[in-house]
Amino acid sequence: MLAAGLAAAVPAVAGQMYQWKDAQGRSVYSDQPPPASARDARQRAFKGSVIEENEPYAVRVAREQHPVTLYTSACGAPCDQARQLLVQRGVPFSSKDLRASEAARNEVQKLTGKLDVPVLLVGSEKIEGFESGRWQAALDQAGYPKSALPGHVPVPPPAPAP
Repeated sequence: MLAAGLAAAVPAVAGQMYQWKDAQGRSVYSDQPPPASARDARQRAFKGSVIEENEPYAVRVAREQHPVTLYTSACGAPCDQARQLLVQRGVPFSSKDLRASEAARNEVQKLTGKLDVPVLLVGSEKIEGFESGRWQAALDQAGYPKSALPGHVPVPPPAPAP
């Protein structure tokens, strides 16, 4: 209800708005980014008097500062588990299949000196092979939430064809 009332009061221009919960659990709306102590922070775009919900603020900040790229091929369980971990955490990522792209093969060769996959790139940090604990730690350090927020599961890139 409050969002509907607030949306009606917004001038008819496009812009950004932030929503979060304060220490007392109250919803706060502002055109300024939330403080670090904010809970459930989300960025919303508005056009005219309509507010459109985008990805959560924490995910957006992590994605902008530490984009995630997953390099795969037909490596079976390790590649499937790697992709599943990213989807379960709600991490937006690009997926590059070495079988489908010479550019992807060249990137992995340059990053690792070999063509073994999966390889995870979080910002400038590369992790060779799938090891859940190392991947979780890198994503935590980059600021990605530990699990996807309800209603904010990114659509995963398609799995490589067999």
